[in-house]
Amino acid sequence: MKKHFFKFIAKLNKALLPSFTKKKLDITKASKFQLAIIGWKAFVTMNSLD
Repeated sequence: MKKHFFKFIAKLNKALLPSFTKKKLDITKASKFQLAIIGWKAFVTMNSLD
C-alpha cells in the first residue's frame, strides 16, 4: 500500500514540479525553496523504490 502511494506521488511530482536537471540548476546557487523541492523529490523516490 505504501509503495503504491509513493509511486502515485512520484508521478504527480514528475507532472507538476519543475525539473532542475533540465534547467541545469547549480545546487550551490539554489534557493531554499528549490532545495526543498529537490529534497521532497528525493524522499518520494527513495520510498517508491523500497
